[in-house]
Amino acid sequence: MLYIGISEFRSNMSAILQKVQDGEIVSLQIRGTEVAKLVPPDIASDLALAKLEKLRETAYVGDVLSPLDEKWEVLQ
Repeated sequence: MLYIGISEFRSNMSAILQKVQDGEIVSLQIRGTEVAKLVPPDIASDLALAKLEKLRETAYVGDVLSPLDEKWEVLQ
């Protein structure tokens, strides 16, 4: 992973985006704090699928299509 400050990113945007296109992950930082991460689209998809698979281990989704017989109360 490449760590780059915002000012460096502004100055070298084309070259940095080319690195991302070539498969590099880039962390954009302001004063040492990550504010964004640039990842190639195929890696982003793989990471998202991995997170969903992990969530699947603990998540429970009930029947969300059937109508509910209960009335919902509005709290004011």
